[in-house]
Amino acid sequence: MKPRKELVLLDAHSHEFPPIEDALEDPNGLLAIGGDLHPNRLLEAYRCGIFPWFEEHQPIMWWSPNPRAVLKPENLRITRSLRKSMRNRGYRITTDQVFEAVITQCQSIKRNYEGGTWITSQMVEAYTELHRQGFAHSVECWKDDELVGGLYGISIGRLFFGESMFSSATDASKMAFVYLTENLSAAGFPLIDCQIPNDHLTSLGASLIPREAFQHYLDQYREIMLNENPWQKTWTIQES
Repeated sequence: MKPRKELVLLDAHSHEFPPIEDALEDPNGLLAIGGDLHPNRLLEAYRCGIFPWFEEHQPIMWWSPNPRAVLKPENLRITRSLRKSMRNRGYRITTDQVFEAVITQCQSIKRNYEGGTWITSQMVEAYTELHRQGFAHSVECWKDDELVGGLYGISIGRLFFGESMFSSATDASKMAFVYLTENLSAAGFPLIDCQIPNDHLTSLGASLIPREAFQHYLDQYREIMLNENPWQKTWTIQES
């Protein structure tokens, strides 16, 4: 009989994490609590397949889901209505132009599949610092000069770990995600980590893989250097 797994309390003076297979045996994979959101700890977490997810006034909780929601670029699903939006809405897509505005919008927007925001003030501060260091990136969708959608996440090697997206106009976040996926695919990224599934991501082609398979991608791609910077792009979506 296997011993019952228990949560690990992180050492405040170390950025090491327990093995992800030690996560509790539920789909969301709670692994550890405590620690802080220091950039080095966060980067080590993502390199290990772990991410923070908690609410204000809770201790920091660290997760490694099994199975893991991912999107492989070849499985990206663009519906007929989304293609029509891409042709006709006159949106413009940029990267890394207003990271703080994107994460703040993600923090404040209400979603049907979430009870409340998990993007705490600590998270905003920590991921903005990772953006300054070149690890956190945003994709923005504009209508004229108004920010109407976007997403952000962490890029390490040739893996992108998606964190959150928002939309205040029809298909704006989906369009940002489509152009992110196509851009990263061209740069040799094999998948985008979507962490935990929801209907929005599934509609775009996200699927579930075992945690062990996700670990294989981590081992293979997190240390691979990029031949070019995929974050120096701007797209204008032409009407037809």
